[in-house]
Amino acid sequence: MTQFIFDTYSFDANTGEAVFRYYFDQGPSFTETIQFTIGRGFNTAVLDRALSLAFLLIGTSYYKTFPTPNVRIIGQNIDTWQAEFLNKVYQEGLGQFAYENGLKRADLAQFVASGETRTAVPYDGKGIISLQSGGKDSLLVATLLNERAIDFSSLYISSGQQYPAVIDRIGQPVQMIRRHIDKEALRQATRGGGKNGHVPVTFIVMAIALVQAVLDDKNTILTAIGHEGEEPHVYIDDLAVTHQWSKTWSAEQLFAEYVMRYVSPNIQIGSPLRQYSELRIAELFTEKSWDTYGRYFSSCNVANYRQGVDNTELTWCGACPKCANSYLLFAPFLPVNELQEIFGGKDLFADGALVDTFKGLLGIGDAIKPFECIGEVDELRAAYQMARACGHMSLPFDVPLSAFDRNHEYPSQVIQL
Repeated sequence: MTQFIFDTYSFDANTGEAVFRYYFDQGPSFTETIQFTIGRGFNTAVLDRALSLAFLLIGTSYYKTFPTPNVRIIGQNIDTWQAEFLNKVYQEGLGQFAYENGLKRADLAQFVASGETRTAVPYDGKGIISLQSGGKDSLLVATLLNERAIDFSSLYISSGQQYPAVIDRIGQPVQMIRRHIDKEALRQATRGGGKNGHVPVTFIVMAIALVQAVLDDKNTILTAIGHEGEEPHVYIDDLAVTHQWSKTWSAEQLFAEYVMRYVSPNIQIGSPLRQYSELRIAELFTEKSWDTYGRYFSSCNVANYRQGVDNTELTWCGACPKCANSYLLFAPFLPVNELQEIFGGKDLFADGALVDTFKGLLGIGDAIKPFECIGEVDELRAAYQMARACGHMSLPFDVPLSAFDRNHEYPSQVIQL
C-alpha cells in the first residue's frame, strides 16, 4: 500500500445523508456516512464547497491506518495554499499519532498543488450554530449567548443515538448529527497491521458543523476553545507534538482562512472563548454556569466520550488526566466538599494512583505532560497555589510557584453575533 486515495463524496438532498469514500491502492477501502438534517432552502454551491472540506479532513480517520507520504485526490484539484493547509493537517495535526507510532514528518502525507481550483462564493445565510459537548467550555458559551438573549441552536455530533441530557438545560433548539465511522473496515485494517492513534478531530467536527450550518442557511459556527493546545508535549525533530493541534489559535485562524478562501467570505467560524485562559474559563463557569450545569456536566473522556458509550447522563471517572486537570482548574473556585462531590466524594489530591498524573500536569521531574486537552504547566501550577490557599490539601511533592496571570487576554477573532 503505497498511496492513500481520496475517492469520492456525495450528498442526498432528500435524505440529508453524505457519503465519503477512501481507499489505499492494493489495500483496504473505507466508507463513512453522516446523517445531516435538512432545513430550509440552502445554497448548493456553498454546500458542495463545505462538503469538499469535510471530505478532505475526515480522511485523516482512515489515512492513519497505513500512513504514507503519497496521497491522491480524485476529481478535484488543489492549489498551493490548499496543499500547504492539508500538509499542516496531515503532519502537525497527526503529531501525537506520529510520536506514538515512531514516525517522522517525512513519513506523513505530502500534498502538492495539482492545478486551478474553485474559490469562495457569496452567501447570504444568517444565524448561529453553537457546538456542544456537555463540557464546561461549550456550556459557558451557551450561557454567554443566553445572557445576551442571542438566538442559536446547539449542535451535537455523535456516533451513537443520544446526546448528553445537560444540553437540554440550555433552553435552545438541539440538533444532532450522526456520524457513522467505518468501524468494521478500521478493525479489519488493524488486524492487517494498520496503525491507530489520535487525529485532528476538532477540524473534522468544525467541517461537519459547517455543512450543517449551510444546510440551515446559517452563517456563524461557534466552537468553545480557550487558550489551549499551544504548549508542545515533545518534538520529533522540527515537528511539535501536541495532543490537539486543531484546537490551537494558529489552527483556528487557518481553518477560518480556508473557509474565507474556498467556501464563502460571508461565513464566520471560531471560538468566543479564545481570549481566555483555561483557568479564567473555569472561574467564569463557576460564576455564571455552575448553578445550572454544575452537577450535570463533565469533561471526562473516559467515562463519557468513547464510541459506543451511553453518555446521556455525564459522569467523571476520577482516575484520568482530564479529571485531574479539571480538579486543578476548579479547586480555586469551589468549596472543597462541593468539588469532591462531583467526583463521588473523592479528593483527587489524596489519590496515590494520580500522583504521577499530577506530576505530568504540573511539570515535575521527568513526568511527561499527558496527551489530553489540558491547561499549561504554569497555569496549572497557579491553580494549585490558589487551591492550597483555599484550603485544599497538598500533593505529596513540591510544586514550583507560578506568576501566571489568569486574566491575561490572548489574541482572538472578532466574531459578529
